[in-house]
Amino acid sequence: MLRRKESAEMLFNNHGALSLAEAVKEAYQRGETDYHLEPLTGTINGLPVGKVADGDSVIFCCRRGEREIELTEMFTDPQFSAVDRVMRKDLYFVILTLYNDKFSHLPVAFGPEHVELPLAEVLSKAGKTQFHCAESEKYAHVTFFFNGGNNDPYPLEDDLMIPSPKGIPFDSKPELSLPQVAEKVREALGKYDFIVTNFANGDVIGHTSNSEAKIEACRHVDHYLNEVVEDALSKDYVVIVTADHGNIETLRTPQGTPHVAHTENQVACIILDNHGSHDLKTDDGALSDVAPTVLHIMGVDQPEVMTGRTICQDDFGKGRKVLLLICDGWGIGSHDDNDAIWLAQTPYWDKLLEKDHVLLNASGHYVGLGDGKPGNSEAGHSNLGAGRCVAQDDIRIDKAIQEGTFRKCEAFVSAINRCLTTGKDLHLLAYLTRKSSHGSIEYALQIADLAKEMGMEQVYFHIIFDGRSTPPGSAPQLLEELENELERIGIGMVVDGTGRGLILDRDHNYGKVKKGYDAIVEGKGRQYQIKMI
Repeated sequence: MLRRKESAEMLFNNHGALSLAEAVKEAYQRGETDYHLEPLTGTINGLPVGKVADGDSVIFCCRRGEREIELTEMFTDPQFSAVDRVMRKDLYFVILTLYNDKFSHLPVAFGPEHVELPLAEVLSKAGKTQFHCAESEKYAHVTFFFNGGNNDPYPLEDDLMIPSPKGIPFDSKPELSLPQVAEKVREALGKYDFIVTNFANGDVIGHTSNSEAKIEACRHVDHYLNEVVEDALSKDYVVIVTADHGNIETLRTPQGTPHVAHTENQVACIILDNHGSHDLKTDDGALSDVAPTVLHIMGVDQPEVMTGRTICQDDFGKGRKVLLLICDGWGIGSHDDNDAIWLAQTPYWDKLLEKDHVLLNASGHYVGLGDGKPGNSEAGHSNLGAGRCVAQDDIRIDKAIQEGTFRKCEAFVSAINRCLTTGKDLHLLAYLTRKSSHGSIEYALQIADLAKEMGMEQVYFHIIFDGRSTPPGSAPQLLEELENELERIGIGMVVDGTGRGLILDRDHNYGKVKKGYDAIVEGKGRQYQIKMI
């Protein structure tokens, strides 16, 4: 395979992004989509270009967590055995944020900001038992993110993950694993003081382009919402039904194309109690108001670090138990033919909305994101569990870019210096979007610019296609924009690309992750020619 300085002049006559764009267009003709793009590997004279080798430096330019874990394991864990893979030795592997404590030995660009006294910890210290349950697509959200960035359950907390469907497109099974989640939650009712669960369908199916599947998913959510809530009420739980952000409620963009991303819409918060109705505050709140409300209902003192306000000041009585049911991606929509929830037959949800409820802000600065940014599951659940506005990693990183401190990050500088000293290569696992909660192509561009400034001649870009925060079929245009950016910087070579649905798996489908890994490390995958100018 081609690498090293002897080929640099030839390789960098252009930056490879346009050649990958042509390969993506051919993949579209085969029926592939951005999200599910099979690995594409660039070659020159039939040889793969820019593959990761022993001693190289790799910077994983994604910031979030649960989708980044499996690929990070494959690169860095010498004991990894889920699938066979060629492990490169002596890598300097940088992660953007510490999305799991198991990677604390790796260089971390932006250290963790753990939440002090999240709801789960407060309840644990008060001697309350709790049960956290979701299917695997959203399990990290009711555990790691809800618990303030802590991987391990607190004392008296039991966690249960139900596997999401595997090996099929999610929109072919709009119910996902919701029947099993609902069953386990119902089995837990009466056994725990506090239960939190996530119904994943609104977000997972909301990210697809299948309007019929979205409408069917809403029907499934409504059905199991009825079952679980009514069972909880019969067992004397106070039930809080809310959401983490919007998504499925919007079917089409203003241009008429399928809407597959999160929204800025508010979400409902409904409190149900068989002991009677309760007066709720009349002004809109935020997701950070939910944890204080849980504590108030359960008669547990709210710690000072929780700055959210309880939604209801009424006396609920002593010893009350609470079920917090989070409908993922379930915003308040337009109530017309562009609203999947409105179009679906959701009699129970309609009945709940007829009751007094509060609208909560779930996007932008209300949840620690930038103004105008749609909410996401990580921000939503961290705010729901923290009881305060939690600054998200994108705000921290964007601020570092604006202030110029991003380029001074010790982990980045060390990775580049190591390459300059050893003559090895720098690789950027680059996420091709600017809007995702997982990251932005801007991070890789900033690092490439820094590498150029420090004297590097080669930087290899390994593209991760999004297909969620980006419109369907937009990858070629984004690659053209990337080519222009790399031309401006004067360094960077795009050498391969894989869809997020494979390489950023979060459901232990290591065989899918391996496809992307093998493309980056060994040059496997569907090959295309990098055409030189």
